[in-house]
Amino acid sequence: MARHNALPAEPPDSEAPARSVPVRDLDRLIHERMRLGIISALAANESLTFNDLKKLLKTTDGNLSVHARKLEDARYISCTKSFEGRMPRTEYRLTAEGRKALEHYLDHMEALIRSMRVSG
Repeated sequence: MARHNALPAEPPDSEAPARSVPVRDLDRLIHERMRLGIISALAANESLTFNDLKKLLKTTDGNLSVHARKLEDARYISCTKSFEGRMPRTEYRLTAEGRKALEHYLDHMEALIRSMRVSG
């Protein structure tokens, strides 16, 4: 089955026929709600600590840890562990690869929305 990797960077002309945008090509790693929240928060901030993300996303330690690890394993985010006095500090940043993946995800979602509005 052929994969459609290229998505239009700009909205199609109103007279151009609507293209079908395959949902199956959506980045499932980013699409999950908590991971999208993490990556979006990091895109808007230079870095965030574990506790900052936990408060912002209103989640538990375990839930945040599991989802952050998946993004880290995919190299979408980086994690730095240090100490402030005797307290551990975990800080996350969005990587260049993560920013590129987020931009591709957003382009794909925009194309899906355009496709649905034109065909609906």
